[in-house]
Amino acid sequence: MRALTWQGLQDVSVRSVPDPVLQDPTDAIVRVTSTAICGSDLHLYNVLAAYLHPGDILGHEFMGVVEQVGSAVDTLEVGDKVIVPFNVSCGKCWMCERGLFAQCETTQNVDQGTGASLFGYTDLYGSVPGGQAELVRVPHADFLPVRVDPALADERVLYLTDILPTAWQGIEYADVEEGGTLAVMGLGPVGQLAVRAARHRGLRVIGVDRIPERNALAAEWGAEVVDLDSTKNVGDAIRDLTDGRGADGVLDAVGMEAHGSPVLGAAVSAAKRLPKPLARAAIETAGVDRLAALHASIDAVRRGGTVSISGVYGGMADPMPMMELFDKGVQMRMGQCHVRRWTDELYDLVSGPDDVLGLEDLATHRVPLEQAPEMYKTFNDKQDNCLKVVLTP
Repeated sequence: MRALTWQGLQDVSVRSVPDPVLQDPTDAIVRVTSTAICGSDLHLYNVLAAYLHPGDILGHEFMGVVEQVGSAVDTLEVGDKVIVPFNVSCGKCWMCERGLFAQCETTQNVDQGTGASLFGYTDLYGSVPGGQAELVRVPHADFLPVRVDPALADERVLYLTDILPTAWQGIEYADVEEGGTLAVMGLGPVGQLAVRAARHRGLRVIGVDRIPERNALAAEWGAEVVDLDSTKNVGDAIRDLTDGRGADGVLDAVGMEAHGSPVLGAAVSAAKRLPKPLARAAIETAGVDRLAALHASIDAVRRGGTVSISGVYGGMADPMPMMELFDKGVQMRMGQCHVRRWTDELYDLVSGPDDVLGLEDLATHRVPLEQAPEMYKTFNDKQDNCLKVVLTP
């Protein structure tokens, strides 16, 4: 089969690799019909080379049609159209029973000190081959995949695999009451869906970004926009819009590669080019995240408010404004999205006659899998107004 493989820092290519096979009776093989490039994939493209190996198959947002099922899978049939949540969870362990699917104890990577395995996401998370491929082996197929109506367009449900539940969980964690104000830091794909979902839920939304096209799109969906390039201080701008108080909740949808931190940016650039053992040591013991978005979130939230973090961070010694956090009484919630926790609720929302969140129009680029390498570069460099890329194997 053909698959998008990691070959080195900012070097990915589509190559022929062996077809996956059933390994356990709870496996299924899914033929991919649509797969997407996620902002989290850019962390692999840019930063986390120390945890990757040439030939690793990337991608964790994918859906398709079931081709084979293991003998213990009685919830799926060959020919079913399914979406596959990106965290590999069993649905039966102590964590899964509590809806903490990103911490599944069956697939937890104890040797790495990390949570549940993820499709296409490095040694840290199980080295499970990803979904930017023609075929994928799906473990725990007796629980993980979600059957969807074959009549629905792929893009109506594709984002249920990651970015829509991630945005939804971010809103839940921000804990803003109806009519309250949510600030969304970063208007990439997750930020855009957070804007739309929060407006759908009756929240006032302030969106923050520096890219004009992304700001304009968020405004179309009802966000009040703060343009980073024309704002000296994000916190002051948000306080000006909220009677001097600050947002009730702030959702950081940016993560480790935020702009605006030149010193930390240089540290990230240096760390990712070190030999793998040294790079791992730097990531696991040092502050290698660019923290502009997170620090701005802490500044912009009101006293007693909540900062919700959906953007991925990877440093172990990042400097934090602890006095400000303590003095303001800020609550913080964060973590890998527990995708399967939200899929049923969100499927009911998006599968109706109306595309209430504009999912079918979110992608700016739809191309064959073979064009994935150039699309990684386009998305990474924010060229050609690129917001979301959907690939067709």
